[in-house]
Amino acid sequence: MSKQTPLDAFKAVLSGTARALSRDAEVEVAFSADTPHMVGKSVKVPTPGRNLPADQVALARGFADANALRMRYHNPALHNAAAPPEPTARAVFDAVEQARVEAIGARAMAGVRDNLAHALDMRLKSDPIIRARGFDEVPLSTAISLLVRERLTGESIPATATEGVSLVRQWVEDRAGSDLDALSLALDDQRAFQQLTTSLLEHLALIDTEAPPEPNDETGDEDSDEETAEQDEGDQGDEEVGDNDSTTEARGEESQGESDEGENEYSDDLDATSDEDDGDMGEDGMMPVRPNRPMSDLPPGFDYRAYTTAHDEIISATDLCDPDELTRLRGFLDQQMASLQGAVTKLANRLQRRLMAQQARSWDFDQDEGMLDAARLARIVIDPTRSLSYKIERETEFRDTVVTLLIDNSGSMRGRPISIAAISADIMARTLERCGVKTEILGFTTRAWKGGLSREDWLAAGRPPLPGRLNDLRHIIYKKADEPWRRARTSLGLMMREGLLKENIDGEALLWAHSRLIARHEERRILMVISDGAPVDDSTLSVNSGSYLERHLRQVIEWIENRSPVQLVAIGIGHDVTRYYKRAVTIMDAEQLGGTMVEQLAGLFDED
Repeated sequence: MSKQTPLDAFKAVLSGTARALSRDAEVEVAFSADTPHMVGKSVKVPTPGRNLPADQVALARGFADANALRMRYHNPALHNAAAPPEPTARAVFDAVEQARVEAIGARAMAGVRDNLAHALDMRLKSDPIIRARGFDEVPLSTAISLLVRERLTGESIPATATEGVSLVRQWVEDRAGSDLDALSLALDDQRAFQQLTTSLLEHLALIDTEAPPEPNDETGDEDSDEETAEQDEGDQGDEEVGDNDSTTEARGEESQGESDEGENEYSDDLDATSDEDDGDMGEDGMMPVRPNRPMSDLPPGFDYRAYTTAHDEIISATDLCDPDELTRLRGFLDQQMASLQGAVTKLANRLQRRLMAQQARSWDFDQDEGMLDAARLARIVIDPTRSLSYKIERETEFRDTVVTLLIDNSGSMRGRPISIAAISADIMARTLERCGVKTEILGFTTRAWKGGLSREDWLAAGRPPLPGRLNDLRHIIYKKADEPWRRARTSLGLMMREGLLKENIDGEALLWAHSRLIARHEERRILMVISDGAPVDDSTLSVNSGSYLERHLRQVIEWIENRSPVQLVAIGIGHDVTRYYKRAVTIMDAEQLGGTMVEQLAGLFDED
């Protein structure tokens, strides 16, 4: 009998604790290198080191405890029925509910309280509240959930978020202090707690009050109609307390100065500190925010633009890294490949068989002319005058095809997701090449954090209003369509390079990849996007509306899907991309990526 490792023993203890907290015998805890999440009754938590460091153990316990408490004390149907449709209000509503279920556990069990505190500290490291320098930069979902936690448990605000919370604390206390005080009285009653939360949102002007309009207030009715028309529709897909909502919606009286498009004024404090932050922030602190808010229809006249394109670049992977470094990075990628290559290769072989079957030669027999059918020679010997002894090869119905894999190279893909994406792209390129299908592999990110040279130009010009996209694009060519895989294999190692992954502007990346496909001569052109959420660029979103990049992305997708011959398919890692793309699938574990790519491509090839 093999001896159980300490890591296996720890996982067994975590699962047992989660079952006890949730009171569900079917709950399982599994380790993952991806963002902690829950799928059904399976809770994925960060993998601790083999020697089980105390801080990593507490972190894994914290995420496991938070999800177990949610399963026990949270009613999703009741929550969704009462949740507001406005994106900012919904994010606050979700975060406050998570604070409630965690407070129940923290007040009852000291160990659970300590574990949840460690998990909260980790979440805050990638939350924009730690970089906020002005009121409009504070994500209300995070700030209000921390204030609620403070009221419900008596625990102070974590030091990393104290400055950010202080920017909005007085505003919240003045308008909804009594609501915060009342929440603790309804801690064990989700329905009553939701009613108090809704009242809090009304007092903060995050949702409309339902008071009847005054008889002669015609102007007020028109204004209300216009606000309602511009609100985002749909439900917020992610209900985790760590929902990083970076939207800059109107927040009461302090949020004056917005334009008709919803653009906000740029914070002077951010200008003064951003250059210093660029050097001080570590890789973890620079993780871009993934709002993933529900999308509204594009307003009439929405016109996306870039402040300048002078600093954008389209560059080959070999030009971003010297050959020796690329070889080393490729070796690292091959090591990552060892554990997955068998499974993904098996799926790729299945795709190859399906494609080769479509390309198989077929014949029409018993023809008056054509090639002599050797199987019917005996017929000719017996009766030389007999016809219908020829065959004609049918024209194959397999259309000439090119596939582009467009991979999100943003900071939130760091770690396991980008490794899996590189491995899957590598194997797909080899498989499709064997089937005679050209494959192009592209990546997209930005050249810098917080705007780069584009932002510097904007500052030097006196900060003109409504600048549009305010960062330097970096579009990377890992493999050209006509380039054989053996020449490009080393380039894929670049995705493993530290510092490459920054922010992402998906709409322009889609247009770039689409334009390259349109220039191809192949009859069928397929564009597969691999991403993990919505477009995010802090510099752009700080001077435009919070949905500026998302609205452009939806505009581009609508145009490609309805007016272009290119077939578009998307795979979302950890975030729902079906709200953007008609043909899309969301996976919660990066290990599913290879199989999902195969199935999506096979489905496209099977179509007429």
